[in-house]
Amino acid sequence: MKTYSIFGAGASGLYTAWRLLSGDLSEKHKAEGLKKKLTKGDRLELYDWGKYNFSDKHAGTRAPGARVCTWHFENNKDNSYLELGGMRYAYWDGNNDAESPGHRLVTTVIKELGLDINSVPFNESTNPLYYLRAKNMYLNQITSDNPAPYNVNNYGATDSPDTGFATVENLAVTATTGPQTRAEWCEFYQKGKIEVDLPDSSVYKKGDLLKDIGYWNLMFDQLGAEGYNYTADGNGYSSNVINWNSAVAFQANNEFTPGNEYKTLTTGFSSMFNALFDAIEKLAHEKGVLLDYQPNTRLHSILKKGDKIHFTLATRQNPNKKSASKTCDAAWLAMPRAAIDLVAQATRFSDEEGLDVLNDQKVQLYLESAIMQPSYKVGMFFDTEWWVNPATPYPAQLLSYEITEKVADSLTHFSENQKEEILNNENLLETPYDNAKDFLATIENTLKTKLTYAQEDEVLTKAKRNTIGPSVTDMPIRQVVYFGNNATADSEKAVYGLLASYDDEMFTSFWKELEIGPDRNKEIPTSDDTQPLEGPRKAPADMVKMLRKQLAQVHFGPSADYTAVPEPIETSYMDWSLPPFNAGYHAYAAHFDIGDVQQSIRKPSQLLFEEDADIFIVGETYSNDQAWVEGAYCTAESVLNDFFHIKPIIDETNYPFICPKI
Repeated sequence: MKTYSIFGAGASGLYTAWRLLSGDLSEKHKAEGLKKKLTKGDRLELYDWGKYNFSDKHAGTRAPGARVCTWHFENNKDNSYLELGGMRYAYWDGNNDAESPGHRLVTTVIKELGLDINSVPFNESTNPLYYLRAKNMYLNQITSDNPAPYNVNNYGATDSPDTGFATVENLAVTATTGPQTRAEWCEFYQKGKIEVDLPDSSVYKKGDLLKDIGYWNLMFDQLGAEGYNYTADGNGYSSNVINWNSAVAFQANNEFTPGNEYKTLTTGFSSMFNALFDAIEKLAHEKGVLLDYQPNTRLHSILKKGDKIHFTLATRQNPNKKSASKTCDAAWLAMPRAAIDLVAQATRFSDEEGLDVLNDQKVQLYLESAIMQPSYKVGMFFDTEWWVNPATPYPAQLLSYEITEKVADSLTHFSENQKEEILNNENLLETPYDNAKDFLATIENTLKTKLTYAQEDEVLTKAKRNTIGPSVTDMPIRQVVYFGNNATADSEKAVYGLLASYDDEMFTSFWKELEIGPDRNKEIPTSDDTQPLEGPRKAPADMVKMLRKQLAQVHFGPSADYTAVPEPIETSYMDWSLPPFNAGYHAYAAHFDIGDVQQSIRKPSQLLFEEDADIFIVGETYSNDQAWVEGAYCTAESVLNDFFHIKPIIDETNYPFICPKI
């Protein structure tokens, strides 16, 4: 009988368990796969440091998903919700060519779990609000007559702050010459170089490999101090402009990839992981596999001895002391870099003999290829949607109209033929319009008839979108995301959700100092504060007041008093810089062969001379889609395909799950 142990019940851990139970074996290696396939009587162990609220049977302290965390008002799933972690995915239309954009595995999982009925567009404003250097302005107001308050070279402040990304990318990537497919980007990470002649004043020159250049260095060199600051402040993510691998940054920030359509789930993004856990339990029961789920338990150390993996565990109550010793046939470390580092430390000082994979010098080097990026989110619920009130001086311009399949199906004043014509028009389907006039005109041109009043009213009502945004500022709140009233059930009183602060990197420490409040000493060391496992923590009064001060300046002007923003009815935060994650997301450092890292670190014993241990590392950290659930799923899928001979869940011919070695 086999025992497989998975450490981490986040995205990659749950996906691994699900696919071990549900995956078909590839025909090419079926004989080898049969030896590794879970069968009746085998044991599947799922450990997690936290205790997620998977179901009534497995109740917990917070919504599942590791660094995804849906938070409902008053913790009632019928009420409005906010996402205090990962919040969206890029929808894939099912076209299997190389150019089609989207997160193919997340889209597939959502469909296979029957959640696609809950998938809706993640509305992004076409005219976002900015508050930069004490100036309020909308994107369409940034012109040569009204530039942003930055002294950018070559009149760069007369255009969108994102223009800085395009300016830097033009050194190697254009709309027609740059990588167009996932495979081409993988090659670019290794071979991409500066393709244009640069003046002697530049630090860099034509032919320099981008993977060996820090992105902050390159941006500063090309844009100057003010150009860099405008791009950094105005894009909303400080993590995008740090000194990470320039080749990878080009892909993450590029202007030329065909537009992604972002979606989320009306039941909250965490509901995908509730559904995955339910599917795992059902499959294990059907197949006679013993599923042993152990929350509040972490991996302490891990070694290979003989043909078995030997590991020790620790409890949530005493996480740094060994509580038990066990063995398994294969182990998955479905955890981010910080948690892996802790396991490596304990293993390093263990007095047990065995193969210590994690502390090999080359493995340690490859683990360092991922930069940990702290993140912080604060959510607020209000009883009014004050940010779109016309009386607000600078309201968030969120209103748009968008036809989806669900919207089209719900139209009762349109014939079936008319609905089919609407769905077949690519200029209408899932294309947002920021004004009703153009939206209705496009529908009338498609149907070649004037709409009746009833048709106009119905389609405008059902296609209306007035959420998300975001608004961007250089103040510590950084990004404001408007979730509105998204409750799945009608209630007597509407509640409106606002992600009042979505920030990362150095801005996280601004909020950390407001967590305790005045006249109080710190009582818990940071290393013991596992707040991300416990769930959203209530914000103290000082933090709420600071949020209101900054929100007031964004929406009411630089001299506005904090009282312009009403008192929220509930405020909570998630500090992703705390253990066990120590980061909201990760990025690749410069001077690494990204394809080699992705291929090798997933089974780190490959980096050792003539050694083999069935210890695997999965998750977004060392993926081709860092910061996305897609990355967690893709690394897990690649391990199952290549080492357990499970047939790929989709055709990967034009969609390599991870980059190849070149």
